[in-house]
Amino acid sequence: MTRMSFPHDGGRIHLAVEGSTGGTTLGLHMAADAIGRGGRVLWAAPEMPDGVRFGQLFEHLSLADSSRFHAMNLVGSLTQAVDVLVETSTALPSVSLIVLDDWCDQSGRIPKARVKDASTLGHSLDSTITLLLISKGGTDAGSNEKSLNVRSEAAMIEGGFQIWTLERPNDGPVRSITCGDKRYECRLTDGGFQLD
Repeated sequence: MTRMSFPHDGGRIHLAVEGSTGGTTLGLHMAADAIGRGGRVLWAAPEMPDGVRFGQLFEHLSLADSSRFHAMNLVGSLTQAVDVLVETSTALPSVSLIVLDDWCDQSGRIPKARVKDASTLGHSLDSTITLLLISKGGTDAGSNEKSLNVRSEAAMIEGGFQIWTLERPNDGPVRSITCGDKRYECRLTDGGFQLD
């Protein structure tokens, strides 16, 4: 198996995730890759990533490399967080990835003000920095088809974001990841996402 490498240089990405399929893990996987290439990562979330999971995904990096992962607590106003992230991304050298995990409520339409703040952040960052927003997707109630609904998809696209999805087609470790118009079938392991 080969460790996946996600196409994300300088992109603005909204990742819609089927519940409990590995959205945070995908963000950490991309963070470890960005740091492995010499970059720095800013991570903002209501809760810090699980320490065990973090250790598994970062174990191939040195302690000095891992120190280029900077986490902040994302609570309250996203507008204030946007200002802090933009300021920090210019103050620290070589920031190449910013991840906002669980940046909006877990269900319902994403409020317009939240989408506007995300768009403002995307437009305020240097074009070499990738911005990854991770949120829970919805499912169509009453539908027999298992299909992930990307919340506020049109508004996110209008705000300059590519739409990615992460789903579990069946029970087990297999995951289906759509990155724009490309679809990957992969396996979720302790070390991240692997292509068969």
